[in-house]
Amino acid sequence: MAGILKVDKYQDFNGNDIMTSDGSGNITINNSALKNTPAFMVYRSTTQTISDSTETKVLFQTEVFDSNSAYDNATNYRFTVPSGQAGKYLFGYGIMGITNTTGRFNADIFKNGTNGFAYDEIAYTQYDTLGKTAVLDLSVGDYIEVYVTQFSGGNLDLYSAGQGRTYFFGYKIIGA
Repeated sequence: MAGILKVDKYQDFNGNDIMTSDGSGNITINNSALKNTPAFMVYRSTTQTISDSTETKVLFQTEVFDSNSAYDNATNYRFTVPSGQAGKYLFGYGIMGITNTTGRFNADIFKNGTNGFAYDEIAYTQYDTLGKTAVLDLSVGDYIEVYVTQFSGGNLDLYSAGQGRTYFFGYKIIGA
C-alpha cells in the first residue's frame, strides 16, 4: 500500500525547522547536521612560480564557494575548521605545472603544518597534473594547506587559467 504525505515544513519537537519545501519540489535542508558543510573550492587565478627543490605553499586565491567563510584566500591560504564543526572531512587538489621542462613534481596536503596526508608525485613534462584526495578527522581550529615541491633545476610555474587546472576543495562528511 502506497501513501502520500503532503507538508511544507518538517519540525522537531521544539519547533525548529528541519526541512522546508517551497511547494514546487524544491527542498531546503535547515539542519546543519544534515549538510556537507563547511564546504569550499578555491583555485589559482594567477601564475605562481615554484623554485627548484623548495617546498612551497600553493596560494589558492580565488573562491568558487566557501559556505562558512572557513578558507582564508588573502593571508594564510588555508582552510580552518570553524567552531562546532569538528568531524571527518574530504579534501582534494589538482596541481598543473606549465613550464616546458622535465623533472619531478610532488604535492601534499598538510594538516597543522605537518605533511603526509595526500602525497602525489610524478615525473613531468609541460602541463602534467598531480591530484589526490584524503579523508581527515579534524578538530576545531585544525588547518589544512597544500604544498608543492619540484625538482627540475629551474623554476616551475603553476597553471592558473580557471578552476579546472590548479584547485583545492574540501567538505565535511555527514554520517561518518
